[in-house]
Amino acid sequence: MIADFTYQTPTKLIFGKGVIEDLPEVMASFGKTILMTYGGGSIKKIGLYDKVKTLLKDFTIVELADIEPNPKYDPSVITGAKLCKEKGVDVILAVGGGSVLDCSKAISVCAKYDGEGWDLISGKVQAKDALPIVDILTLAATGSEFDSGCVISYTAISDKRAYGDPLLYPAVSFLDPTYTFSVSPWQTACGTADAINHVLEQFFSSPTSLFNDGIMISALRSLMTNVKIALKDPKDYAARSELMYVCSWGCNGILANGAGYSGWPMHSIEHALSAYFDITHGAGLAIITPRWMREILSEKTVERFVTLGTSLFGFPKDLPAFDMAQKVIDAFYSFFEETGIPMHLAAVGVKAEKIGEMADHILACDDTSASWVYVPLDKAALVRILEASM
Repeated sequence: MIADFTYQTPTKLIFGKGVIEDLPEVMASFGKTILMTYGGGSIKKIGLYDKVKTLLKDFTIVELADIEPNPKYDPSVITGAKLCKEKGVDVILAVGGGSVLDCSKAISVCAKYDGEGWDLISGKVQAKDALPIVDILTLAATGSEFDSGCVISYTAISDKRAYGDPLLYPAVSFLDPTYTFSVSPWQTACGTADAINHVLEQFFSSPTSLFNDGIMISALRSLMTNVKIALKDPKDYAARSELMYVCSWGCNGILANGAGYSGWPMHSIEHALSAYFDITHGAGLAIITPRWMREILSEKTVERFVTLGTSLFGFPKDLPAFDMAQKVIDAFYSFFEETGIPMHLAAVGVKAEKIGEMADHILACDDTSASWVYVPLDKAALVRILEASM
């Protein structure tokens, strides 16, 4: 069954080798003063920084560097918004991965708001305006280049929020897979784990349809196949290009149009983990995924596992349903482990004594126990998942 929906995306994707040659023409349509945002320097190592500066030599460029993974409200968003206001910035150019782009999205609305920016990000206040955003992507993972959301951490209060608004869609996204050739094995694995979890969050919903299932299973198969190729040969263009393309579909609604809403509970759990311990997002999701699956397995959900088992993993159709489900869970665990992700939270620095506090935080921020979540999770369920993940 296809449920009712409304869908629109304003983002223009420009995909392929050498596409940033069109950057000056694109940027000129927004103005002459640019806030260029980027991370810890990888764009300089691969020559992209110099390329961008050369292409934009006729523009005024204000720079905001050192944006971290799990981008921070303080200092990055606050500093970026202040620069935009002081320098009269017309457009933001995010050069990097999803963290840089997410930070830039938050900056884009905070720069047009006179109050406390966290009020926007935490949902207390609705944004009225935003600066336009263009991005040059260097990491296949979050899908932020094609969606209207961002995730921002506020370390001082141990909070991490998913923030969405139609104002946050990038105007234009440049996707050149060659810029991902230098991405480390760790970030390649974690980025793919993030994208896989985006699909799974939407796959476990009700109602759904054969069409939705087919798209999502194809996406999972592509991600799981191509990440192994990219880990063996980081410069395999075919694998890198498919990873980049499929990741872009993760969070923009296309995969779930006409399906029920799942509530994205695994992301809710991981946001607490990285808010408290600043762990790599994709690694946290990989660790949580099989434990969440075991927690929600029931008569209600088992057919979702059977579909994955037969269509994705090719398990025999005559297997008993719950046996099939356990094999699916084990297969995801083994896959993430094979890509180099340690499958226990303790291995990435999470402390068990914070489990209860994190469970309370999850319920307060995202209310995973709500009736509209595909499988509601109360505090006891959240604690079981976190404890099993340690």
